[in-house]
Amino acid sequence: MAEIRVLAHHAHVFPAEKRPGATVEKLLEFLEEIGAEGAVCFAPTQQDSYSELDSRENSNDWLAKRIADKPNLYGFGRLNFEQDDLKDQVRHIASLGFKGIKIHPATQNVPVLSVKARQVYAEAERLGLMLTFHTGVHHHPIEDYHPLLFDRLNWDYPELKFSMEHIGGFHFFRDALAVLQNGKHGFAGWTSIDTPKRAGACEYQSAWCLTDAELMTSIAQIGVGRQIYGLDFPFKSAEYNKNLIARIKALPIADDDKAAILGGNLRGILGI
Repeated sequence: MAEIRVLAHHAHVFPAEKRPGATVEKLLEFLEEIGAEGAVCFAPTQQDSYSELDSRENSNDWLAKRIADKPNLYGFGRLNFEQDDLKDQVRHIASLGFKGIKIHPATQNVPVLSVKARQVYAEAERLGLMLTFHTGVHHHPIEDYHPLLFDRLNWDYPELKFSMEHIGGFHFFRDALAVLQNGKHGFAGWTSIDTPKRAGACEYQSAWCLTDAELMTSIAQIGVGRQIYGLDFPFKSAEYNKNLIARIKALPIADDDKAAILGGNLRGILGI
């Protein structure tokens, strides 16, 4: 197998005083350990202040400063849904040169089809930003973020690029796949889909583990070009990610397809 250039999605980074093991510098060490050349990293959530120097600093500005001299890191912004200036926030994220926005409907308490969320979708579509969503059960009323709700994005925002991270997890894999199959611009996020006990086997599936058969089904139904490998740094270890990369490389697909999942598709989405 030819060497695969791994570019990973889905890394959370924080200031040292908030989470010392999840700084930009720690992420770079992490990428070197797993053999990846770069990653998309998310700003901290906007509802909290994370600046190392100034409690008033916007977390998107914080991230932009810290990756400005790191050409292998690509920023995704975060939104403060407690405020009403959401379109302005989206425009500010785009002005920083970020490629997209991470949204976690459950933890940010924003229903997928709420008025505020729809403002974000429309502006992100207009500006060509990608949206990355957590999907799967997450200690919040499911009616607010059930994966089937995302199908409206296929029809109401037909040019909006978005990823469904974890592909709905164990509980909602088929629902998430139905949404992706029903549209053209949704991507399956292969993030936290493995099990640390038996990589690739998932003998007893956790809330996030997907089997090889499910991954192959995702490829068969929506195409290899819409699959994206993600780290879930720092919540998943380097060892976990090395096992997952090895599992992807062992799938019964062409080497070019493995390279696409492990970075090629993400480069295409981000235009890099």
